[in-house]
Amino acid sequence: MRVFRTFDEVSEAAGQEIGVSDWLLIDQERVNTFADATGDHQWIHVDVERSTKGPFGGTIAHGYLTLSLVPFLGAQVAAFDTPGAKLNYGVNKVRFPNPVLVGSRVRAHVAMGEVTDLPTGKQVIMRYTIEIEGQPKPACVAESVVLLLGN
Repeated sequence: MRVFRTFDEVSEAAGQEIGVSDWLLIDQERVNTFADATGDHQWIHVDVERSTKGPFGGTIAHGYLTLSLVPFLGAQVAAFDTPGAKLNYGVNKVRFPNPVLVGSRVRAHVAMGEVTDLPTGKQVIMRYTIEIEGQPKPACVAESVVLLLGN
């Protein structure tokens, strides 16, 4: 894992590939728990029997479940140990090009995008590509915006 301790280290990493997380199995229990947490019980996610006759041949993870894994997978690759608070500011772009079939494994490729100086610290764009094992198209591509505040 790469740890950024200073604002200079963060700025120097702009535009660089940071690394790749471990694989994570997406099982039905995780999908069901996410459905319960969000109230999204659409049959393509939770009805194992019905989904075998559906468009994907089985249940699939929610797109937002895949996106919600970004902090967990990203923490295996990079950490900001800079002075001051770290805040999630938002997400610029998110796409779900390929569904994640339950039973698949995913991992995150993490790159640092633009780093912008702010009066209060830095704004950092982190780019995530969530890959599905054995699939040519990713499950999710997303840009998150992180604010790194000074002391």
